Amino acid sequence: MAFLDTIMWPFSWAVSFILSAWHSLLTMLGMPEGSGWNWALSILLLVLVIRIILIPLFVRQIKSQRGMQIIQPELQKLQAKYKGKKDPVSRQAQVAEQQALFKRHKVNPFMTCLPILAQMPIFLALFWTLNRIGGSGRMGTGDVDYQEEGYYALSSSEVTSFANSRIFDVGMPDTFLGAVQGDPSLMGGTVAVIALTTVMIIMMVSTQFFTQKQLMSKNMSEAALQGQFAQTQKIMLYALPLVFIFGGVYFPVGVLIYWTATNFWTMGQQWWVIRNNPTPGSLAEKELNLRRAARGLPPVGEEARKAREDAEKPKGQHKGATAQPKKKKKKKKKGQR
Repeated sequence: MAFLDTIMWPFSWAVSFILSAWHSLLTMLGMPEGSGWNWALSILLLVLVIRIILIPLFVRQIKSQRGMQIIQPELQKLQAKYKGKKDPVSRQAQVAEQQALFKRHKVNPFMTCLPILAQMPIFLALFWTLNRIGGSGRMGTGDVDYQEEGYYALSSSEVTSFANSRIFDVGMPDTFLGAVQGDPSLMGGTVAVIALTTVMIIMMVSTQFFTQKQLMSKNMSEAALQGQFAQTQKIMLYALPLVFIFGGVYFPVGVLIYWTATNFWTMGQQWWVIRNNPTPGSLAEKELNLRRAARGLPPVGEEARKAREDAEKPKGQHKGATAQPKKKKKKKKKGQR
């Protein structure tokens, strides 16, 4: 654990500092220092700070997701080209062509996962912080008593305050698993802990599912709904909620507050992007153009491109028709009527 503590030190310090700062500010504004609602609101404000910091990464994620969807037809052609060819030379050539395709369109598949990966150290730091100051602050167990020494930027009094804080008569460090197993360190009643954590796990899972479902049903073009990219999105649709279900039973109430709030932010942020800046060729883009048409505005995206192409065609030429060459008038010979 010492090695992991060394790696996680900057993240744990940052999380504890932000929590301490918000808790102190809310206490100055009149909220009781030991109130669980003070700490719950501090965690929500921690989410706000982190998500604002991550906005540039989210923008890059959206661009990469959109780029991956746009190049799906070319990727599918490339896969068809090398279908059944499993020799090393063919595999190497396919990878080289695929990388060239990504480079040409300025697409990085890794960027689609970057915001989630960037949040993982913060999440782990928060998980460790709540577990450690909760257990040590309340019971004084473990190698270090954080109630006396404090935890990173959190003072000893703040550790004690957090460890003994409650919302709905449930302790911030309490877990669903602890309630089921009859953990003696549980602050709230068994029924109250199970009820609150179950509701929060359901909210956490449902927001994750809806966010992914919204992306697949509205913000993917017809071409992107086919092939390996679509299969990956379908796996994520069901796999991520399962991860949250099984992981959620271990999460302290404070972590459940953090992750549920994060999911609500992601859902709202993605809804805004899909509504106002959808992927070309997607259902969301069609809905956007219908709204624009109702307000007398020109279309955008794929429909705008088609409109420009139609406008550039010769007048009277219908889609799919070929232009007929004009007949040249023959000059009449002298004396011919």
